[in-house]
Amino acid sequence: MSTKQGLLFGTAGIPLSTWEPSVEAGIMRVRELGLDCMEVEFVRGVNMTPDTASATAKVANREEIKISAHAPYFINLNAREPEKAIASRERIIQTARITALLGGNSVVFHAAYYLDNDPSQVYDTVRDSIELIIDQLRTELNSVCLRPEVMGRPSIFGTMEEILRLSAEISGVAPTIDFSHWHARTGKANSYPEFVAILKQIEEELGEEYLRDMHIHISGISYGPKGEKKHTPLVESDLRYKDLLRALKTFNVTGCVICESPNLEEDALLLQKTFEAL
Repeated sequence: MSTKQGLLFGTAGIPLSTWEPSVEAGIMRVRELGLDCMEVEFVRGVNMTPDTASATAKVANREEIKISAHAPYFINLNAREPEKAIASRERIIQTARITALLGGNSVVFHAAYYLDNDPSQVYDTVRDSIELIIDQLRTELNSVCLRPEVMGRPSIFGTMEEILRLSAEISGVAPTIDFSHWHARTGKANSYPEFVAILKQIEEELGEEYLRDMHIHISGISYGPKGEKKHTPLVESDLRYKDLLRALKTFNVTGCVICESPNLEEDALLLQKTFEAL
């Protein structure tokens, strides 16, 4: 685990320039690049054994890389079919178990789709499901933090307000603030004053301590009237990432910035170097 203080920068998954497609090799490549964190992507399923996770944790500890994980995409805590809702909760639990063995402390996930339900009803359903998950993890003495993500399309549960409210109401939950998603979803939230307003909102609703352990996603992004279309390199996007980094520095934000651009480490290093030059 990284002992470096301040805001850490890393990749969403194994860097593209890694010599082999393993998490261990990815961690070593992150260190070679001079980055400090990596989000392990279990987006297609939790396909890592406990033994592999424990061995990988030793590599992360040796290389001083902070680890987090992203749960599978196939999650909808608002699924109409009870068996799908149960399976969604189990995928988050499985991710949290492996994340703990990896030495990580954060699990990112996409919580739900609205379907045809009223957003307030969906909120209640999601909150109740997350409370069940937290209860199960705590009975296993698993202290991993669950981090529902701010999402980029209006059809998907995950407004800034919803994610912050969940974090305020449930112990063991904190936000994943995806600034690119929020920009794509709103068509706004793309200037220094707007980024400052978001950080003030977090501070006011959750407390200053949440700014000291943030989990942030940044990438280039293309979007339209229905929100996010796809992630892009930062230089191909209108995201004002320099203004965002300036706001993060103004608030002395610490934690992890995970880059999800298609060019992964290239943009992660761009963000890191830009931040350090401010």
